[in-house]
Amino acid sequence: MEVLYHAYLTGLILMVVSRRSTVDGARLVFWTFRRQHLAKFLAGLDKLGLRALPHAVACARYHYLSNFLGGVRVEYMEEGPRKAWIRYPPPRWIWQGPAICGIPSDVSRAMLRGWHAHNGVSLGNPRLGFVCTGQTVDGQPGLEGYYVEGDRDLAPDERLRFAPEEQAPPFDPARAPGLPAATWPDERLAKARRNYSMDYIATILPEAVRLFGPLEGGHLAGAAARMTGMQYYAETAALVGTETDRDPRAFAEYLVRMGRGQGDDTTWEAGAGGVVIRQTTWRLMDDAGALSSAVFEAWTELWRGAALAHDPRATLEVVGRRDRGDACFEWRLR
Repeated sequence: MEVLYHAYLTGLILMVVSRRSTVDGARLVFWTFRRQHLAKFLAGLDKLGLRALPHAVACARYHYLSNFLGGVRVEYMEEGPRKAWIRYPPPRWIWQGPAICGIPSDVSRAMLRGWHAHNGVSLGNPRLGFVCTGQTVDGQPGLEGYYVEGDRDLAPDERLRFAPEEQAPPFDPARAPGLPAATWPDERLAKARRNYSMDYIATILPEAVRLFGPLEGGHLAGAAARMTGMQYYAETAALVGTETDRDPRAFAEYLVRMGRGQGDDTTWEAGAGGVVIRQTTWRLMDDAGALSSAVFEAWTELWRGAALAHDPRATLEVVGRRDRGDACFEWRLR
């Protein structure tokens, strides 16, 4: 699942930047990362055992460890209790492959404003800020910067600064923080990596609908989903071990394995009207609260796109809506 949702995250941001504007792309990225920050940051500090550390160190270690769990390349360099660096070397995870060429600088900066600039606020420390010294989207060799705690309170526009003339110190893996193997076995690490991409989609999809409305936001999110589903069907089918020979039963098995891969109870059966796939849970949106119907409609375009890649004559019809009170989501493939 992390492959498909990772691609969808990148694709949806590019869809908004290219179909609307850089400003709207930056808005979407800002609110996605701010919502993620508010939902994950403080709880994550506790989960990773970082709460008692000096704030600059705790923040940098949080980004290092949480991104490591998500399968993101990241480096950590600690200069002292009041200054600690993080660096995301290329290839940048979020801007997959050549997609980085389509990401404006302001969209990347919006990520830092949404999350990194707010850490001090969430910790109740008005002296803590983040200094960005490089961005991959600007042609620099990685997104890097440091958390620093100063001697005075920072104004809101000082919580994030840019200092491209500075450079991060060398990364020494031997000095980087780690996770205890006893509490982070392989199975838990695998789930954390899957959840990393899922969490971003669970945030960005409702935000796109909220910011741009159910019609326009739903259309953009759905178009990006359909294209992503088509582009990544063959790769994800190979990962879950299903056939791509246009047999509807093979596609039903693909949906079942993808559903179970994200933790959902998913089954299929063949009937006179076609193959029916049922999903009784929706783990992706469990914590999302009340949702516009446009969120489900956009999300299901992932599977419509995959169905079209499986067989360009296929029709994937929604016949059950758990988000509207039915017992399950139900699709019929014809």
